[in-house]
Amino acid sequence: MNDVVKLERHDVIAVVTVNSPPVNALSAAVRRGIFESIKTAAADPEVQAIVLACAGRTFIAGADITEFGKPPQSPSLNEVIAEIENCGKPVIAAIHGTALGGGLEITLGCHFRVATKEAKLGLPEVKLGLLPGAGGTQRLPRAVGPELGVKMIVTGEPIGAAEALKNGLIEEIVEGPASGAEAFARKVVAEKRPLRILRNDDSKLAAARADRSIFTNAAAAANKKNRGLEAPLACAEAVSWTLDLPFDEAMKKERESFLRLVAGDQSKAQRYAFFSEREAAKVQNVPEGVKPRPVERVAIIGAGTMGGGIAMSFANAGIPVTLIETGEEQLKRGMGIMQKNYDATAARGGIPADAPAKRMALITGVVGLENVKDADLIIEAVFETMAIKKEVFTALDAYAKPGAVLASNTSYLNIDEIAQVTKRPQDVLGMHFFSPANVMKLCEIVRADKTAPDALVTAVAVARRIAKVPAVVGVADGFVGNRMLAARSKQSEKLLFEGALPQQVDAVVTKFGMPMGPFAMGDLAGLDIGWRSRKDRGITSPIADALCEAGRFGQKAGKGYYKYEAGSRAPVPDPDVEKLIDDTCKSLGLTRRIVSDEEILERMMYPMINEGARILEEKVASRPSDIDVIWLYGYGWPIYRGGPMFYADQVGLKHVAERLSFYAKQANDPSLEPSALLKRLADEGKTFASLAKSA
Repeated sequence: MNDVVKLERHDVIAVVTVNSPPVNALSAAVRRGIFESIKTAAADPEVQAIVLACAGRTFIAGADITEFGKPPQSPSLNEVIAEIENCGKPVIAAIHGTALGGGLEITLGCHFRVATKEAKLGLPEVKLGLLPGAGGTQRLPRAVGPELGVKMIVTGEPIGAAEALKNGLIEEIVEGPASGAEAFARKVVAEKRPLRILRNDDSKLAAARADRSIFTNAAAAANKKNRGLEAPLACAEAVSWTLDLPFDEAMKKERESFLRLVAGDQSKAQRYAFFSEREAAKVQNVPEGVKPRPVERVAIIGAGTMGGGIAMSFANAGIPVTLIETGEEQLKRGMGIMQKNYDATAARGGIPADAPAKRMALITGVVGLENVKDADLIIEAVFETMAIKKEVFTALDAYAKPGAVLASNTSYLNIDEIAQVTKRPQDVLGMHFFSPANVMKLCEIVRADKTAPDALVTAVAVARRIAKVPAVVGVADGFVGNRMLAARSKQSEKLLFEGALPQQVDAVVTKFGMPMGPFAMGDLAGLDIGWRSRKDRGITSPIADALCEAGRFGQKAGKGYYKYEAGSRAPVPDPDVEKLIDDTCKSLGLTRRIVSDEEILERMMYPMINEGARILEEKVASRPSDIDVIWLYGYGWPIYRGGPMFYADQVGLKHVAERLSFYAKQANDPSLEPSALLKRLADEGKTFASLAKSA
C-alpha cells in the first residue's frame, strides 16, 4: 500500500504488515496504509480473512506523539478502527512485543486478537496526561470487563499475554505472531465463527450495571496514588460511560475529554517530561561514534543504606555485584537489610516469590578493597567526607583493573579533587544515586574535567540498563539537585524567622504537589545530621540548633519540627516548637509577622528557579530540561508541573524576576536578586525553553 504498510495474499488470507521502525508508531503514513489495505482486502472476493501484523521487534507501540499539536491528517485513528470494525470479513490482530495506546485500540477494532507469550498490552495514555482517544475507554472494558478495564486505563500499566488470555482480551497465545494469526484465521473461516464486534458486545458490563460498586471500588483503588492529577479521574469517568451511555454518545464524550486534556497544562507538562527524559540520555559534547565500555560485573564499596540500595538496583537488572565492606559485622548487617527488603517486597506481591533468592544470589559480599580487581565498574558509596573518599580512590587506583570506570556516589563533593588522587582521572566520574537507591529513578552522572567520553557514556548506558533516568551534570557544590535544594532550604529557615510556622510552609509545598514539605523532610532525614555538619563547618542555624539542643532530632526521637505519636510517622504540630521559634526570634531581636501562603510558595520555588538559571549560566547543566528531569525523578517534583524550569516558563520569567527582586529587598538578601540569565530572558520576553530551541 505504501512504504511502511504491505498487503499480501496467502490464498484466502490477506496479511497486512506494518513495517515502520523502530516501534511501528501510528504515523499518518501507517494509518493511511492500514486503512487502504483493509479496504482493498475487504473488496477482494478471494480473501476470506485478514491478518494485521507488524514487522520488527514489536506490534504498534502507540501513537506518533510528535504529531500532537499539529494539524490532523486523514485518516484519523478512529476512521482506521471503524474501517477494520465494519469490515465484513474477520480481521485478526497478530500481537508481539507491545501493543500500547493507539496500537491496542487498533486491535480492539479487530474481531479477534492473538499474541505471543511475551507480549504486553496496555493503554498508557494517562502517563502523558491524556485518556485513550480512539475508543479505548469504551472497547477495552467490553473486552475485559469494567473492573480490569478501569484499572488498566487509570494506572496505564500493561498486562501480559497470560492475563490477557484469562480475561478475554486475546483468543490464543501463539508461537509466531503472523503465522499463528494466519493459522487462527483459517480456523475462524473453517468454523464460520461469528465476528466479535466489541462496540456491540455489552455482555461483560452487565454485572457492573447491576451492582455499581464493582466499578466504583475498582476506580477508587486505581486512583489511590493520583493526587493532583486530572487525567486518571477523567479516565475513570470515561470508563463509567460504558455503564450509562450508548456507545456512540460515549465515544463523542471520550473525544471531547481527550481534546480538553490534550490542550490542558497538565498534559503539556507530562508530555514535556516524557521528551525531556529521553533527551537527558543524549550526552552533549561527546564525539560521534563513542561506544560505552563493556560492563559485566560491578563492585560497590560500602554496604550501608546507599551501597545496599545500589547493589539491589544492579541485582534487579540481573547484573552480578561484589559488595565490599571494611568488616564482617557491617557486611552481615548490610546483606541482612537487603534480604529483609526483598522478602518484604515479595510478601506484598511486588516481586515473584522466588525473586529474593535469585537476586541475593547475584550479590557477593566480601571484606577488603582488593576484591574490586574483576569489576568493570566500581561505585564508591562511603561516608560523605572528602578525606575518606580520597583514601578509597587511592586504594582503587592500586587494585582496579585498567579501563575500569571508577564512580563516586557523592551528593556534594568535588569529583575533580577525588580524581586527582588517582593516576587515571580519565576513568573517574560521579554517579549520584538517590535514597532509597533501589526505588528512586534518578542518577546524576557527574562529568569531571578529565572524564573520558567513553567512561561517561558507559555510566549513562549502565544507568539506563538498571532502569534509572540518567542526567549528566558538571562539577559544582551539590551539582544540580542539591544545589537548588539548598536555595530552598535557606528560604524555609528565613520564613520561620519572619513569621511562618513549619506546618504552614509544609502545607503550601505539599498543596503545590511535592510529596513532603522541607520541615517534615528534615524530621525524616534526622535533624542531628545537619547539626553535626554545621558544627564541623562552624555554621549556626539558631532554630534548627535549638531543636537539636533540646533533643528534637526528628522522627527517630519522636519529636523534631513536629511531634510523632508512638509508632506513627504522621507529623503533628507541636506548641512547644512554636514557643521555641518565638523565644529564639525574641532573643535575636526579630519581630515576626503574618506571612501569606502566596509568599511562601514564591519563596520556596523562585529561588530554586533562580539557582537553576545560574547552573545553566555556569554550564553545570546542559539543558533546562535536564534540570527538570533531575527534580522530577530525584526530588518528587509533581509531573503535572513539568519541573521547576518548565514551571517558571508557565508562570512567566518576567513575573519570577520581579518577585525575586522584591523579596531580595524585603528580606535584605542579595542572593535572591535575579541571575544574569534570568534577568536577560525576562527582559527579552523569552523562556528557558527558548534556550533549547536556539541550541
